[in-house]
Amino acid sequence: MNLPNQTFAAQDEQAPPSPKQYLFPLILITSLFFFWGFVHNLDPILIPHLRKAFKLTDLESSLVDFSVFIAYFVMAIPAGYLMRKWGYKTGIIVGLLLFGIGSFLFIPAADTKMYVFFLGALFVIACGLAVLETAANPYVTILGPAKTADLRLNFSQSFNGLAAFLAPIIGAKYIFTDAGYTEAQVAAMSPQAYDAYVAAEAASVKGPYTVLGVIIILVLVLFIFTKLPDIKSDPKEGKSKISDALKFMNLRWGIVAQFFYVGAQVCVLSFFVRFVVVSAGIDEKAAAIYAGFAGLAFMLGRFVGTLFMKYLPSKKLLLIYSVICMLLTLVAIFASGSITIYALIGVSFFMSIMFPTIFSLGIGGLGEHTKTGSSLIVMAIVGGAILPLFLGYISDVTQNIQYGYIVPLICFAVVFLFAKNVKAPL
Repeated sequence: MNLPNQTFAAQDEQAPPSPKQYLFPLILITSLFFFWGFVHNLDPILIPHLRKAFKLTDLESSLVDFSVFIAYFVMAIPAGYLMRKWGYKTGIIVGLLLFGIGSFLFIPAADTKMYVFFLGALFVIACGLAVLETAANPYVTILGPAKTADLRLNFSQSFNGLAAFLAPIIGAKYIFTDAGYTEAQVAAMSPQAYDAYVAAEAASVKGPYTVLGVIIILVLVLFIFTKLPDIKSDPKEGKSKISDALKFMNLRWGIVAQFFYVGAQVCVLSFFVRFVVVSAGIDEKAAAIYAGFAGLAFMLGRFVGTLFMKYLPSKKLLLIYSVICMLLTLVAIFASGSITIYALIGVSFFMSIMFPTIFSLGIGGLGEHTKTGSSLIVMAIVGGAILPLFLGYISDVTQNIQYGYIVPLICFAVVFLFAKNVKAPL
C-alpha cells in the first residue's frame, strides 16, 4: 500500500526546473516505490519459512506482520515531525538508512538463530519504510507540472505492483532451501539435527537481505548527492483539531474501514503461501509462484478499477467489489484444491482499489480538516498489525488455516458497510 500524497508547493516558483532536470530525481523517487513494495512482499515467504524453522504456531508467525505494521503506527507522528523540521530530503535519507540497517540486521539475526531478532530487524526496516512512504508520495507530485501530478503518482505506484509480482518468486528461489522437510519431519529431528537445520534455514535469509541492504545503501548515496527541490506545506491551510475532524461521519467510517481493510490485505497476502500449501496441497516454491501472480492481480486490479471508475461512482464500485471479495473468501475457506488458489488471486484483484477508495471517500468534504483526517486514516494502517494475530489464533485453535480466513471475510463485510453508509462528496 502507499501512503496518500498531500499537496505541496515548490520553493522556487519563479524559475521552475525544466522537465529534464526532473527526470533523474523522479527515477530515484520511483525506485523507492519498488523497493518498499519488494520488501513488503517478501513477508509471504518469510512467514512459512520462519514458521517451519522455529516450530512456530500461526499466531507466533503472524508477529512478522505485527512487527512491520506496528512500526507504521509508531512512526506516523515522528516521520511528519522529522520532515517538517529538517525537510523531505532528510526524511528520505533517514528512511533509507533505517531500511539499510534493518536489512543488514538479518545477518546477526541468522547467526543468533533467534526469532525475536528477525522481528527486530523487520521492525527497523518498517520504520524506514514508514518515513519513505510519508516523503515519496508528495515528492512525486511536485516533480513536474501540477496537471500531470496524478499521472506521475500512478506511474510510480505501478512499480510497487511490479515488486509485488517479483518479490515472492525471487524470495522463494533464494530463501526457501531444497531440504524439503515437512513439519512432522522437523518435529521428529534430534536436537543436533534440528540445530543444524535451523542454522541452514536461518542462513538462507542472509544473502537476499544483504544484497537488498547493499542496494539500498547505494540508493542512499545517490540521494545524498542528488539535488532535489524543496517542498513546503501550503501556508494558507488552517489548523485543525482531531476532535473537530472526527465530527464528520465519513471520516469516522473511513478510519474504521481502513483499519479492517489493511488487516484484510495483510491477512490475504502475507499468509498466501502458507494457505495454499494447506488448501491446495502444493509445495512452498510452487505456492510462491502463485503468490507472485496474486501480486500481479493486485497491480492489474488497480488499473482496471481506475478504468471502471470512469463509468461507475467509486462508492458503488467499492460496494460491488466488497461483495465479490466476501464471496471469493467464502470459496477459499470452504473449498479445497486449486480453486482456493484462484479464489485468493481473485480477492487480490478485487481488493486492490479499496485502500485509495476508502481514503478518498473518508476525507471527502472535510475542507480545512483534510490533512488531520488524512493522518488519522493513515494511522488506521495499524489494522495490518492487529488483525493477522486473530487469523493466527483461529488457525491454531481450529488446526486449519482456512478457517483463519474468517478474519478477512469479516473485514470485507466492514468495507461493505462503509461503502453502503458513506456519503459521496458532492
